[in-house]
Amino acid sequence: MGLFDVFKDKDDEDDKGEATEEINFESFKNQDSSSGIEQEPKQETPSYSPPTEETPSYSSSQTTSQIGIEALMDKRVKLEEAIDYVGLMIKNLKDKRTKLVKNIEDESVDIRNLKEKLTKINQFIQEESDGLQQLTSKRSQVEKDADDVGNIVYGLRDKISEIDKIVADEASKIKSFKDSRSGSS
Repeated sequence: MGLFDVFKDKDDEDDKGEATEEINFESFKNQDSSSGIEQEPKQETPSYSPPTEETPSYSSSQTTSQIGIEALMDKRVKLEEAIDYVGLMIKNLKDKRTKLVKNIEDESVDIRNLKEKLTKINQFIQEESDGLQQLTSKRSQVEKDADDVGNIVYGLRDKISEIDKIVADEASKIKSFKDSRSGSS
């Protein structure tokens, strides 16, 4: 028997006969036993039967609210919403972590590239420094060679000056000899 069967016309119930009332009794018994409340003993009299049927229906809805099934269902719904919210938070955290991992990986690649560039720059600077030291060494050698050449040039100039002096002395001796010979003649 359903919840609203109590409100049906009695003519409908009379057509069904006694078997229906036994079935209805069994269904109420099953409802009450499933709700966990002990059923009060029913009387078998047909005149008292409709109020008996109404009482278990009322007590069934009353027991539902007494047990707190609606509150439990509300709590379950809220817990499901909370779980969904936590799941969304976890998804957002995973997305953020994934972005962070990607950003860190990108930064790592950029830093590796910068490190390689700096290593190449350092090698270039070292090569240039070595090249400058070699140039300084060569310049020093060239300066030394230039000083040596300058000294040689000065030495040769001095020798040439001496030779020029000797040549000039000899020329003056020859001239004075010629002058003395021409003056004696």
